[in-house]
Amino acid sequence: MKKQFLIFIFLVFVLFMFNKILLRDFSTNTTVTTDDLLNKQKVTSQKLFEKNWRVIRDNFYDSKLNGQDWSYWKKHYAGKILTDEDANVAINTMIESLDDPYSKYLDKKSYSEQTSSISSKITGIGVNITEHSGKTLVVSVIEGTPAQKAGIKSGDLVVKVNGKDITGYKIEQVADIVRGPEGTSVQLTILRKKKTLVKNIVRKEIKIKTVKSKILNDIGYIQILSFIGTTTSDEFLSALDKTKDTKGLIIDLRGNAGGLLPNAVFISNLFISKGNIVSIVGRSGIKRNVYAQKNTSVIDKPVLLLVDEGSASASEIFSGALKDYHKATLVGTKTFGKGMVQKIIPMPNETGLNLTIAKYLTPQGHDINKKGIEPDVVVKFTERDIKQKRDVQLNKAKIMMSEMIAQNKN
Repeated sequence: MKKQFLIFIFLVFVLFMFNKILLRDFSTNTTVTTDDLLNKQKVTSQKLFEKNWRVIRDNFYDSKLNGQDWSYWKKHYAGKILTDEDANVAINTMIESLDDPYSKYLDKKSYSEQTSSISSKITGIGVNITEHSGKTLVVSVIEGTPAQKAGIKSGDLVVKVNGKDITGYKIEQVADIVRGPEGTSVQLTILRKKKTLVKNIVRKEIKIKTVKSKILNDIGYIQILSFIGTTTSDEFLSALDKTKDTKGLIIDLRGNAGGLLPNAVFISNLFISKGNIVSIVGRSGIKRNVYAQKNTSVIDKPVLLLVDEGSASASEIFSGALKDYHKATLVGTKTFGKGMVQKIIPMPNETGLNLTIAKYLTPQGHDINKKGIEPDVVVKFTERDIKQKRDVQLNKAKIMMSEMIAQNKN
């Protein structure tokens, strides 16, 4: 599979949690913002390392820290951290010793990119690119963006940026050149069917949509691309409104790698009127439940969830809750199996730490980490399906939903 890279958004493969959201008091009516996600305190590189060392020691979900003497790292790097790059290497080396694939230290640039993904607002031109035989290929253009208005099309090859030949550049390098402050311009030289075109494009703030919807006869189809955006819950409510006159819902979670816990809880609460939505078990072993808030407008029409091995984290909280309460039938293949909870911790020098602080259980107490959630109806793609671009999972869901609607009429 070709490596793809979104210039404007980095889908982070962790279940994010904000400092003041849910873990403090498990309130589900807290507004999700990015205001608390930036620490502008300036400290020396050595102090930056030591701050991360303490936070990991005191908050990592495994209090035994993978069975090691954590003081070793502080002694090992004492007086050796001279630059923030030194701190970056040392902190990530320290984190690797925890044997936890989800905990990660982010330098200023990476942390800024992550925060942009969470806010669902970025500054750029609005294209999705991929690396193809050493060249930069435009995979898709986001609707309503400067790139679309400039006439950039899927299939265009970007050969130069600001007059500089980018042949052989990595996608990340191209992205760095194309990005820039709002209101500034970038010049793309593209190759389209052997014709060279030069496009001058003014960068602007772009809002990323995480929810899409459409109506398929009597069936409402809602695709949640990610739970990561601060606008995801509002987008889902809008999608529900657009499909309110349908008799059944298909919600597509395939390839949804997760996002913000508050979003998963909020959307689950639209289907579950009372009871525990998810349980969180911290390093002390104490289980804390996140309960549904009273909701007089719970969705009661038939619901099918499409899931696959790319459905992870917040997607599994949502699908696990609806499955345990028999609020939806799951169709597709087994989910990824990520049952660990990360907290975003803003660190000095505008850096950040994604740290695993707990694990979660479904309402019935199932630990799905490294196990995944089995669908009620297994539907797999064959090579022929893929070659013919036939979505057999969605087709099966539509057939099932039509039968469910027909049964409700009788």
